[in-house]
Amino acid sequence: MHYFLRLAVPWAPLLFIPLALFCAFLMWRKRKNIVYSYSLASSIRAQGLASRHPFKKIFFMLRLFMLLMLAVLIGKPQLVDPRSKVDVEGIDMVLMLDVSGSMQHTDFDEHSRLEVAKREALRFIAKRVNDPIGLVIFGKHAISRCPLTLDKSMLASLVGELQLGIVDPDGTALSRALVTAVNRLKHSKATSKVIILLTDGEPSEGDLRPEVALEAAKRYGIKIYTIGIGSEEQRFAMHQLYGLVAIPRVNKELLDVFAAETGGRSFLAQNPDDMRAIYDTIDQLETTVHETDIFSAYYDIFIPFVLMIGFLILLEQWLATFVWFGIW
Repeated sequence: MHYFLRLAVPWAPLLFIPLALFCAFLMWRKRKNIVYSYSLASSIRAQGLASRHPFKKIFFMLRLFMLLMLAVLIGKPQLVDPRSKVDVEGIDMVLMLDVSGSMQHTDFDEHSRLEVAKREALRFIAKRVNDPIGLVIFGKHAISRCPLTLDKSMLASLVGELQLGIVDPDGTALSRALVTAVNRLKHSKATSKVIILLTDGEPSEGDLRPEVALEAAKRYGIKIYTIGIGSEEQRFAMHQLYGLVAIPRVNKELLDVFAAETGGRSFLAQNPDDMRAIYDTIDQLETTVHETDIFSAYYDIFIPFVLMIGFLILLEQWLATFVWFGIW
């Protein structure tokens, strides 16, 4: 298992370290030592009895090292296990969220479809404490936004930051996004693997054939739960600039096929209450104990740094009190 060190607040040392180095430079170059003149000094020096011990340089380096360690400590050092394995009760799942241009329509209680989808996804994530969850977003292109993780705060932050334009909104690469989600789950050893696909349209021209994505999901035993937003019928809405515009219809037939062929279920949400009820239904999925890969498990190492700094302080005091003391 390979660990590496990271700073949770990397910008903090960047402010402190230059200041510490600058102060050390001034002390090294500008500080003038106190000089005592003795009548026998020249005679002692001539006989080679004067000490040339570099204790002052050693003390200086100890203090500089302590300052640098304090700078690192301010950045909150952590050990990162990029791919640890633990036993969890749950299922491996990937959320697929549509961020195409049609998700901006505000026919969901005066909120955009995307805002409602984000809100309910965040609520769902908070309830699935023991489930590794990943995130795939798609518009004209598909992007794996987050691998399977139990770091729900990071995942919630990524979902909360989603907005139109994060990928090209002029299209719906539905099948391509589904293949991307399958790639996130294909190596999972979980008994249950689930994709929750949320979209308000249908595949755009140039997307992969749905059969390709469906076959990939079936090959790896992945269930697909689909959530269509809007209506199966063509609707129109009044736009502030363009007047009456068409709202894409949900391709419920295709979503039904994805769900039925993989053992999942298909839903249609026409308002925020529907969306919440759908996520609550999916939340009733069975749970099984299994070993899973978890990306980026973080372990704070604050105490070792504090102990090291304390040891260096005691070492300096011991040297100054019992070893290198007196007049040199």
